[in-house]
Amino acid sequence: MSGTWELVIGLETHVQLATRSKLFCPCPVLFGSEANTSICPVCSGQPGSLPVLNRRAIELAFRGGLALECRLVERSIFARKNYFYPDLPKGYQISQYDRPFAEDGTLKTDEGPVRIERVHLEEDAGKLVHEAGFSGVDLGRAGTPLIEIVTRPEIVSPEQAIAYLTRLKATMQYCGVSNCDMEKGELRCDANVSIRRPGDPLGTKVEVKNLNSFKAVKDSIVYEFSRQRRALEANEKLFQETRLWDTDAGRTRTMRVKEAEHDYRYFPDPDLVPLEATEKWLYSIRANLPELPGARRDRFMSKLGLTAYDADVLVAEKPLADYFEEVLVGAGKESAKTASNWIQSELLGKLNETGISVDESPVTAAQTAELLGLVASGRISGKIAKEVFTKMWDCGRSPAALVSELGLAQVSDKGQVGVWVDQAIAENPKAVEDMKAGNGKAIGALVGSVMKKSKGKANPGLVNQLIQEKIA
Repeated sequence: MSGTWELVIGLETHVQLATRSKLFCPCPVLFGSEANTSICPVCSGQPGSLPVLNRRAIELAFRGGLALECRLVERSIFARKNYFYPDLPKGYQISQYDRPFAEDGTLKTDEGPVRIERVHLEEDAGKLVHEAGFSGVDLGRAGTPLIEIVTRPEIVSPEQAIAYLTRLKATMQYCGVSNCDMEKGELRCDANVSIRRPGDPLGTKVEVKNLNSFKAVKDSIVYEFSRQRRALEANEKLFQETRLWDTDAGRTRTMRVKEAEHDYRYFPDPDLVPLEATEKWLYSIRANLPELPGARRDRFMSKLGLTAYDADVLVAEKPLADYFEEVLVGAGKESAKTASNWIQSELLGKLNETGISVDESPVTAAQTAELLGLVASGRISGKIAKEVFTKMWDCGRSPAALVSELGLAQVSDKGQVGVWVDQAIAENPKAVEDMKAGNGKAIGALVGSVMKKSKGKANPGLVNQLIQEKIA
């Protein structure tokens, strides 16, 4: 039964809306607060309490739907999704079922467009806390506003899944819909994975639940494809089930047999009226949409001459793209490629090393622009600039002040550089002979010798010029 198999993936992504309060009550949305402190009778499911819809959450949800090119329905319905779990105090979750607020969208990626089946609003549940000797329930997250974005089962590879999630995260950030901080649970993904023979109907779907990193999404899809293929080729039956990804073991494991939709006994919530969107309101939301990551990527390539790779790296996180554009304000658009290289190598290197975000960088975009200006003017070399950047990172001072204080200015005096060049030529006769014999690479040894003598301060362009002149 071996042969070609097709992978079919559908993604369900929960995005936490960037509101100050919960979806149906005024309790603040807090991360890392003491358990069960941000709760009230509504979000803790007390008898007789009634939900009141958060208008800001609706605005953000509609903004997200429009950014995904969805059709926003005129009248959507809130429903009760009934199931019983310790962190669901009411015994049901307020969600949307057959009448979601947004349908039929598209998100374009470098791996091809991904069609969005639906986007619906719902409240989050609480969470279980397991510690030594006891288990508890923290309802602090209960009632947090979410949108669930469901793709059609048309994603064909792990790479396309990651491209979609990367662009989705950036789109939600650009619109201000969500911060999408995966470490705080603001973006969570479930992957529905099945395989089939080419041309066959869809196979049995397995849901991999609560994936909290892009790496986990990719690794779990790769594992499930292999597991399902082995099972079917051994004539084993696959069951529709929910599985969890075990990062340490590098495998999925069964969580529960997957419920069908009728198991949830959906019905319209009697405490909430239908959600109606007027054309005037939708127009105001649409008019205030910012430049989205796809358009920004295209502009970086067409107007600034960046490669597709560079543009993709920069637009993947809105704060990083904003930082880049702020650098260009000071350094000029003609330095776009240099600024892009610098941000990707030096800035991202430091951010990854320290584990902080762009917004927390101790080196501002204006300081980076000033540093690149010092290199462009010839006052310091690129090598010295890296040293200065490290010092800026540690103390937050301006690059010009550090260069002056530490005596790091580049030496462009022809007489002084000429002395170092003469010494290098005298000490490296073989490199000189190799150059005279036509070996252009031999100049590297002479340049290296001059830079060592000058402690990296000699102007590299002048060094190369004088070496060529003296040997000629």
